[in-house]
Amino acid sequence: MPKEKPTRQKKRTAWFFFVGCWTFFLAIFFTLVTRFLLQSFRSIILSFFLLLLIIAIGIVFDIIGTAVTAASEKPFHAKAAKKIFGAKMGIYLVRNADRVASFCNDVVGDISGIVSGIVAAVIIINITLAKPYLNEIAMSILLAGLVSALTVGGKAVGKTLAINKPTDIVFLFARLLTTFENIIYRKKKGKPKIRSSQEKR
Repeated sequence: MPKEKPTRQKKRTAWFFFVGCWTFFLAIFFTLVTRFLLQSFRSIILSFFLLLLIIAIGIVFDIIGTAVTAASEKPFHAKAAKKIFGAKMGIYLVRNADRVASFCNDVVGDISGIVSGIVAAVIIINITLAKPYLNEIAMSILLAGLVSALTVGGKAVGKTLAINKPTDIVFLFARLLTTFENIIYRKKKGKPKIRSSQEKR
């Protein structure tokens, strides 16, 4: 028993470090991608669509993170016994609910919040450049209010849905992850093996 505590502490420390690093690099990556997209198309309408997409991603991952913490393993064990596609992944997600929720709610949620703020700022700049007679401060306040309302309202509705139907949400996410995992596995498996010079002889 005494040996387990240091091991758990090390795992937690490693997980915190991992999450911190992921957040740092993902935030930089998505910020650069977003800036590139905004510079590529300077259409205000397309910029608004990008903003809505980023907010939607944050809401969806918040739903997944909440659903994982509210779900139970039993339904997934029953599905796994019947060899239903995605059941094993569902068990894994529920067993690691704390980590999954931390990644979905904190990492992705915080990044989407940061990126949506950047997109909103760029939209204000583009609107001001296109129509200088508009009040920049008033536009900033209105857009900030709109982003906050959509984010908070969407997450509130999403949390209610996640608490009421956690198994269905986790199972859908598990099936998507399993499909993605199978695609990657097939690609790796399909790569031709490079024979060495000794094997050729």
